[in-house]
Amino acid sequence: MLSAAQAYAAPRRLRGILGESTSEALVMAVLSILEFPDPRLRTVAKPVSEVDDKLRQLADDLLETMYEASGIGLAATQVNIHRRILVMDVSETRDEPQVFINPEISVLDETLGGYDEGCLSVPGFYEEVQRPRRIRVRALGLDGETYEKELDGLAAVCLQHEIDHLDGKLFVDYISPLKRQRIRRKLEKAHRLRA
Repeated sequence: MLSAAQAYAAPRRLRGILGESTSEALVMAVLSILEFPDPRLRTVAKPVSEVDDKLRQLADDLLETMYEASGIGLAATQVNIHRRILVMDVSETRDEPQVFINPEISVLDETLGGYDEGCLSVPGFYEEVQRPRRIRVRALGLDGETYEKELDGLAAVCLQHEIDHLDGKLFVDYISPLKRQRIRRKLEKAHRLRA
């Protein structure tokens, strides 16, 4: 688990980017993450029409939730908010938060790479998924301005994985029906035992 200092480093850095005082109190919430096979994970997120303080608070909450769950990415759909915003931090030091609003990707290299993907919404399971290794993303930042960025490796995989969530897809959709059903049964059993 991350220390309090590590958990709050990213949002504090985010406020610095926005020009806000880092001495201001920041109230963040750890949100509840939906788990497969919850049907709400299949909802397609709607585009964000305005970047405002409420959306910036959501970005902070998503980051706080992601860090608390030891994840590297989280889409709003995973916390039952169906707007096209996601966060990620694939850095070793967990202090390089990235926020993507209304992200759109284009593939720069058709070469596929296989990565063992896991998911905060499919806890405890990892499967290899083939995805393009190099992409370009166009998105809005927290300042409301459009930006473009090239990503490769883990960052490219993570972004594609999170955009899938915004489109109502999960990494288990890329594996065989037999494996998907086995994961579904195990998670349903775990949910019953917790209830």
